[in-house]
Amino acid sequence: MLSEPRSGRLAAWGNALLAGLVSPDDAVLAIVGEDAVHRVEGLPGESGPVGLTLALGRLRALGVKGLRVALPAPGHPLGLSGPPDFNARALEAEEAVVCHGAALGLVPEVYEAGPEGDVHVEVVWHCLAVREAPPADVPSLGEAERELAEALRDATEVLSRLDVAGSGPVAEAAVDAYRARAERGRGVLAPGYPPRAVRVLELAQRVGLLISVAYENGHGGAVSASEISARALALRPVERTARRAQVAAYNAFVEERERGVR
Repeated sequence: MLSEPRSGRLAAWGNALLAGLVSPDDAVLAIVGEDAVHRVEGLPGESGPVGLTLALGRLRALGVKGLRVALPAPGHPLGLSGPPDFNARALEAEEAVVCHGAALGLVPEVYEAGPEGDVHVEVVWHCLAVREAPPADVPSLGEAERELAEALRDATEVLSRLDVAGSGPVAEAAVDAYRARAERGRGVLAPGYPPRAVRVLELAQRVGLLISVAYENGHGGAVSASEISARALALRPVERTARRAQVAAYNAFVEERERGVR
């Protein structure tokens, strides 16, 4: 939950490019981030993998007007609309991008190469057919913000009760990393996104921080099997809420265009 999904970067900066708010070079630079290179494979009209600049231009020519994010998990096809082939690939990757305006979707496959200490990451986005239907279980920004406020309160209460929320070097390192990333990532959502989407995404990441601390900081005070199980049961719906909110934030650009706000 703390790491920004690649599908989020592709959708956010792809939307800004499609709207004419950023240049192709700036969009590709932001999408690739710290990876070495991104390519797109399976685009209609292309016989092999192509670079992001060409791919985004091709998608525009195919009628794509916007990009949505899906962050599915087992039993929760969040943001997906089918068919089963695409859903299965997206579930395996735990993320995908779904095009608005053309029945296409993109699923990332990540490759690592190079010696230890000098590993570089390459990403291939597989372009596949999707079903044109409303995405599954994506809330509005308003709903996501309300649900997140409740989830943050619930997560804090559960973690405090089970003594796993605020102590130890792992927890402190996680908090420091989050704060540093928050300062660097003020522009994570590309130009054109509403301020509320930025707020919702930041709050979702904060909730994700608490969940990560809980799972990565040992068992804390939850030493019995029943307490560990209670913590897991309590945190599962919180994590689900945070993922739904992330998707709502990334998809806000397209939702506003559909409502005629833009």
